[in-house]
Amino acid sequence: MMNMDAIQQQLLAEIAGLHEVPEGAYNLRANGQSVGRQSTANIEIVSKTDKSGIDIHIRPGTKHESVHIPVVLSESGLKETVYNDFFIGEDCDVLIVAGCGIDNCGTQDSEHDGVHRFYIGRGSRVRYVEKHYGAGDGTGKRILNPVTEVYMEENSTAEMEMVQIKGVDSTERETVAELAAGAKLIVRERLMTHGTQTAGSIYKVSLNGDGSSADVVSRSVARDKSFQKFDACIAGNAACSGHTECDSIIMDSGRILAVPSLEANHIDAALVHEAAIGKIAGEQLVKLMTLGLTEAEAEEQIINGFLK
Repeated sequence: MMNMDAIQQQLLAEIAGLHEVPEGAYNLRANGQSVGRQSTANIEIVSKTDKSGIDIHIRPGTKHESVHIPVVLSESGLKETVYNDFFIGEDCDVLIVAGCGIDNCGTQDSEHDGVHRFYIGRGSRVRYVEKHYGAGDGTGKRILNPVTEVYMEENSTAEMEMVQIKGVDSTERETVAELAAGAKLIVRERLMTHGTQTAGSIYKVSLNGDGSSADVVSRSVARDKSFQKFDACIAGNAACSGHTECDSIIMDSGRILAVPSLEANHIDAALVHEAAIGKIAGEQLVKLMTLGLTEAEAEEQIINGFLK
């Protein structure tokens, strides 16, 4: 695919499900360089002139189109920060697929920090998928620090899927969202850490307009000696509704800190938070083991189902 080697193509398949050049608009980035780009009649991708990154302009009324902007790193010691801005016009319905994969077989740390800003027009719907993946047998770390900013106009919808299941040594995710009247934000985070990995997720959601709503749900598994922190705050500044939930499985010597918080600044702000952390129930393991699975196989089945 393009000028990508076998390792880079494997990373691309893991984070974006791509085995060939995608249809529609795309910008493929490998080891700090663009290796392929295509705009369409309704979606224009242009390089920034003042910093590393791109601007994506989606025309009003664009329906059932997609944008793929994955990043792969296969060089040890490479560090980059990329700024991508999305300008989505009114009355759109689009899919945006991002994510980053790092294969580090060296001794130096490799890091990708991506800053994504979304400006979603009135009445538009955006589905956003961001997957992170790490591989390679080197001692250098695989580090990802994504920042996501979402600015939503009236009656717009954003559905965001944030996934990190394997191989990332350190990540600090920060997501900030501001919602106007009638806007709706749905976030589904899935996360697994192992070894000595660390992962932090910070969500700051401001419900500024009447009828706005947010539903932020994280499901995670901490294995071995890894550490996770989930810090989510929903501020209700109007007649709105908000819900945040952290549901986690802890294993081995893992550690999890959940800090859900609510800020009600309006008498008609209806806000709820939930947090649950616990080990795999013994009866679940026994039930699967009676079907012929080993304990390890039963654990994997439970985890896979939990993180779906």
